[in-house]
Amino acid sequence: MKTRYINWFFVAALAVMGCLMTACEDQPDKYEIADGVPTLKYVRSPLPEEADSLLVGAYLGNTVCLVGDNLRSIYELYFNDQKATLNTSYMTDHTILVDIPKNIPEEVTNKIYMVTKSGAKVDFDFSVMVPAPVVSSMSCEYAPAGSEAVLYGDYFVDDPNVPLTISMPGDITVEGEQITSITKTAIKFIVPEGAVQGNIRVKSIYGTGQSVFQYKDTRNILFDWDGKYEGALAAGNSWNGDNEKKGQILASVPSVDGKYMVMGPATLSGGQWQTPGEYLMMYWPDPNATEGCVPLYNLPQFKKMLEDYKIEELALKFEVYVPTSNPWMAEGMQIRFTSLDEVSMSNQTQDYIWNDDESHEEGKAPRGVWVPWEETGSYDTNNQWVTVTLKMSEFNKLVSGLASDTEFTQDRFAGLSIFLRGGGVDGKECEPIICMDNIRVVPVE
Repeated sequence: MKTRYINWFFVAALAVMGCLMTACEDQPDKYEIADGVPTLKYVRSPLPEEADSLLVGAYLGNTVCLVGDNLRSIYELYFNDQKATLNTSYMTDHTILVDIPKNIPEEVTNKIYMVTKSGAKVDFDFSVMVPAPVVSSMSCEYAPAGSEAVLYGDYFVDDPNVPLTISMPGDITVEGEQITSITKTAIKFIVPEGAVQGNIRVKSIYGTGQSVFQYKDTRNILFDWDGKYEGALAAGNSWNGDNEKKGQILASVPSVDGKYMVMGPATLSGGQWQTPGEYLMMYWPDPNATEGCVPLYNLPQFKKMLEDYKIEELALKFEVYVPTSNPWMAEGMQIRFTSLDEVSMSNQTQDYIWNDDESHEEGKAPRGVWVPWEETGSYDTNNQWVTVTLKMSEFNKLVSGLASDTEFTQDRFAGLSIFLRGGGVDGKECEPIICMDNIRVVPVE
């Protein structure tokens, strides 16, 4: 029997309670390597309820339970030619819980090799299977035809006898020279003409995997600054007139999908918010509106999405362009969905922004805080558009970037404000230009 994909992090708690309690009662207080050689009798699932399921093979990255005698004599363990990481907390004389290495073997022998401290080697028949490609994300989901884009994921295997191919929506196959680079976790390719909205598939010798995202995703676009998508809004709405200037196309920034929002340039310094109007977009809904400036959660696509998915099953996505000429080096981006109680066209106030720190009630509201320059001190997108994904489960921050203990509820999806402030990281003076397009909330299935 071969196992389905089981990840260690998913089964750790069950495995500790099950495998170690039922088959590993003799675990010593202090681990010591045993003398002699091991005897491996069989391999089974780590799940207690599947303890009777014997395995003759499993996928890369799976967790398996080795069962035998004198297993504490194992000093090194290999699946084919790939060395596994042994955790002595999960090793006894009779059982070992271990993750099969994720690296694809260079030499396939279909063996487990157990090596003792003295160098003795014992093998056991066991096949390691490579999963079908996993397509997790794309450098830019709106990458235009003719541009180079990158697919990220895992198990991208280009076998000389069965070359890897990409299927774009619209029944278009990308292959050969159109694929410019392949590694196990990334594929660079030239986006073909004629591709339409939909999922992307990658086919290898080990099967076909489909993306969890959609290329040119038009679902539930809240702001596109053109108003060309059903239910989408062209611009922000508040007493801040600068919102009318957000739909632009700069000579230095090519369009990714029509007009886009432009923030900056103006001088920013770490810890000081000197020019809020240049780095601020606000949408205040009209509570009584049935069309136009409605609460976002009343837009038909958004309303249906909130009926079908939990908040933690959704993500905020947008395309962003930060030119190398004007990198971003100060202040975090605060992304605040707001309730009608916080702000609306009937409840006009900017207190939720001006008092947006933990000393005020408004500052305790949960939000997403995006600080892409935090690790390196500077951020730009190398003069190209990229797609940013922020899971709604991550909208649990205070203005400082620390955790908020206030629950994010659906009523907060009425309005949206985006502005630069705080983030909990000191920056340095800069004049960033931040362009954004196609702000949307979509499932992360």
